[in-house]
Amino acid sequence: MSVCSLVSEDDSHKPIQLHHQHSVTLGRGPETKIKDKKCSREQVELRADCNRGFITVKQLGVNPTNVDDVVVGKGNRVTVKPGQRLYMVNQQYPYRVRFTEDTSTPRSAAELSKPSKRAHRMSSEGNAEKIKSPANTASDHHRMSDDSPPPKKIPSSGSDKSESAGHWSQGLKVSMQDPKMQVYKDDRVVVIKDKYPKARYHWLVLPWDSISSLKALRLEHVELLKHMQRVGDQMLQQCPDAHKLRFRLGYHAIPSMSHVHLHVISQDFDSPCLKNKKHWNSFTTDYFVESQGTLYTKTAGYSKLQINVFVVL
Repeated sequence: MSVCSLVSEDDSHKPIQLHHQHSVTLGRGPETKIKDKKCSREQVELRADCNRGFITVKQLGVNPTNVDDVVVGKGNRVTVKPGQRLYMVNQQYPYRVRFTEDTSTPRSAAELSKPSKRAHRMSSEGNAEKIKSPANTASDHHRMSDDSPPPKKIPSSGSDKSESAGHWSQGLKVSMQDPKMQVYKDDRVVVIKDKYPKARYHWLVLPWDSISSLKALRLEHVELLKHMQRVGDQMLQQCPDAHKLRFRLGYHAIPSMSHVHLHVISQDFDSPCLKNKKHWNSFTTDYFVESQGTLYTKTAGYSKLQINVFVVL
């Protein structure tokens, strides 16, 4: 059986061994050398599957734990495979998973004579056919949150290769392809209704280009962001209640959903989907970063100058 270790990328401490199917809780403390108070003492729960070559991470802390660009979310579980990066909190303190063969226990002659699970079997024509490992199956790629829908396969490219297509955080990629949810589209962007709107009017402007998050934006994306802004302004101009409602356009600083998206949302927050304090705070605190730092109203006008610097950096 393989031996699993969690390796700190900055070499701040020795690798932490994870035993097969044994839960380990990590966070701020002497074992990880993390002193950041934003990291809970019990930030994550890890469980290794040494037979299939992955670990399962469950976020316990309040602040976000990431697997590559995917936010795990408190109470949710996500699998991590070799090659992926686990960020303990706020995309800091990166770790990698390492599996090595356990050579401490000699194998018996009977075990040595058994064919390896990773061996190649020969087809009748004599060509080698690789036996699929359970770790390659879609059900093992990412474990869903308790209230998530069944996994859906979504093609990935570019910076999204490290993200699991079936994870709930990839849902926008499905919705933006659904004609029933589209309210506008052109060759660069699509506008959809938010599936769980937090106000009477709540649209999302998404680029067709695959851009996982704000951190993936580069200088060449400036024109695309300006176009997203213009399309968001057009949505307001066409809104029949724009004269009596306030609107804001902006991004979540740490989004839970993958794929860059601009929120266009009225400020009435009259919606059955606005259920808890977290929903309210995500649109009324600094967590919501306005794309132009301005409240959008009918009288204020809709043609502003340019996207804030934070989007470009």
